[in-house]
Amino acid sequence: MRLIPTLIVAASLAAAGTTKAEILIQVDKSAQRMTVSRDGETLFNWPVSTGRPGFATPSGSYTTFRMEAEHYSKEWDDAPMPHSIFFTKLGHAIHGSYDTKRLGTPASHGCVRISPSHAATLFALVKKDGLANTKVVLTGSEQVALARHGARTPPPLNLTFGYKSDNKSQYIAPNAGAPRPETAEPLFRNEEFKPQDYAQPSDVSPNYDFAQQPHIRPRF
Repeated sequence: MRLIPTLIVAASLAAAGTTKAEILIQVDKSAQRMTVSRDGETLFNWPVSTGRPGFATPSGSYTTFRMEAEHYSKEWDDAPMPHSIFFTKLGHAIHGSYDTKRLGTPASHGCVRISPSHAATLFALVKKDGLANTKVVLTGSEQVALARHGARTPPPLNLTFGYKSDNKSQYIAPNAGAPRPETAEPLFRNEEFKPQDYAQPSDVSPNYDFAQQPHIRPRF
C-alpha cells in the first residue's frame, strides 16, 4: 500500500519535468525593441525593425504556428528570411535580417526583423518549448519611432509642366493652364515668309518666241 503514494509522487515529478515553459515575445514598435521572456523571466532584449511607412506591422496578441529555418520571401524577390517564426496567416514573421544597420528603425515590409544570430537563438528557444507555448504581443506605433529618429515624409513630386534653363527662360506647355510669364520663350517662331524673286534663265531672252524653235525650253 505504501508504494501507491510513491508512484503518485514520481509520476507528478515526471509530468512536471516534461511541462513546456511559456515564452512571451513582446515587440514595442515605438521603441523598436523586442523583449523575450520565459516563464516570466526576461532573457533577451534586442533591437528590431518593424514595418516602414506603407507596410505597417500589425498590433495585437498572437500565437506562433509555423517555423522555417531557411525561408525565402515569395513576394519580395526571394529575399532571405533565416529562422522565420510565423505569427499571422498573412505571412508576418519574426526572422533574421542581414540589413543589420537598419535595426532600431522601421524598415521592413511588415515582418519583425532581428539580427541573424538573435533569430537563431530565438528559433532554438521556440523549437524547444513549442509553437503553441509561444505568444507574440505587439504594441506601439512605427510613427513614434520615425518621429524619434527625425524621419520626415518625402515631399510630393513636382509635376508642374515646364523646364527652367540657366538663362531663366521657361518653356510652357500649351496645356499647362498657367499664365505665360514674360520671360517665357515662344513656343513657335513666326517669321514672315519672304518668297525669293524669280530669276529668269540667262540663256533665254524674255521676248524669245518658243514657237519658232519648240525644241528649246527654258530651264525652270
